[in-house]
Amino acid sequence: STPVVIIATPVPLPAEIVQAAAADEQVVIDIYARVSPAVVHITSQVVVRDFFYGDVPQEGTGSGFVIDRQGHIVTNNHVVEGAEQVTVTLSDETSVEARIVGTDPSTDLAVIQIDVPADKLHPVELGSSANLRVGQRAIAIGNPFGLDRTLTTGVISSLGRPLQTENNRTIYDVIQTDAAINPGNSGGPLLDSSGKVIGVNSAIYSVSGGSVGVGFAIPVDTVRRVTASLIDKGYYPHPWLGITALSISSDLANYLQLPVERGVLVVSVTSGQAASRAGIRGGSRRVQIGSYVVPVGGDILTAIDGNKVSSMEDLVKYLETKTQVGQTVKLTILRDGQERTVEATLGEQPRSE
Repeated sequence: STPVVIIATPVPLPAEIVQAAAADEQVVIDIYARVSPAVVHITSQVVVRDFFYGDVPQEGTGSGFVIDRQGHIVTNNHVVEGAEQVTVTLSDETSVEARIVGTDPSTDLAVIQIDVPADKLHPVELGSSANLRVGQRAIAIGNPFGLDRTLTTGVISSLGRPLQTENNRTIYDVIQTDAAINPGNSGGPLLDSSGKVIGVNSAIYSVSGGSVGVGFAIPVDTVRRVTASLIDKGYYPHPWLGITALSISSDLANYLQLPVERGVLVVSVTSGQAASRAGIRGGSRRVQIGSYVVPVGGDILTAIDGNKVSSMEDLVKYLETKTQVGQTVKLTILRDGQERTVEATLGEQPRSE
């Protein structure tokens, strides 16, 4: 039989759809043209001890972005941690040595500074992360695998994620995005549709080591809070109550016959710190819980500034995201079955903690 050839002529899309698509593309094009000059390539050199050859230099790369005309650059702490030398390459291929101004391993943020003429610097505009919504556009610019100023796009996939750092601290309210983030993107900006920074690209979840569409960015509200202190003091003072405590579960409450099934049981109080000055009491007798002997009988913390505290995670998150050193907070506690409120002025957490 003779085959029948059918020629399909595509139906042109309506003009308004084509124009809308072109306008959408132009938004991204304009953002890249405006913001990419602010993104820098960071090369850090660390010296490691080799068993056979002694001190051996190793090189790592990452990203960063200029935030002011004084040459301050925001990046991740893990990009410059332990570096003997840090080199920054600007968009015009100028390379210059940078100095580390301040670092905060607990939020994985760092500020470095370069000395170049002001006309070579193109600062970004910092936005806000407080009112972000899942589904918003997310644009990442960085240097994955050393490929300078690469742009990837996606959306905000989730909000409020906790991200565990290498020193077992937690970064709160982290932004999750499906914009492709790969090794080398660390420290680069995550942008919204207006080209403002909403986060610092910091980590990916991946079995293979490459992007699988699950990337994480430190929210810009955290960046604002921490970097201001890094520039001013060289470090970020984390607020501290000065207690050691246990999260209360229903099993623990039953075992110890506690009056509540959720809250924080104060085990011990550090002398001279905020909780001690406020009169918070730690455990008065020792009880074996599993393989541990724990002081119990101390105060139970149930709220801070009127916000319910169900666990240590709730307490630490509130302190990290809502307070600062020197701030006075109201603590709701249970003592001998009676509820009371005390005020505590937060101290500074020892940096070795």
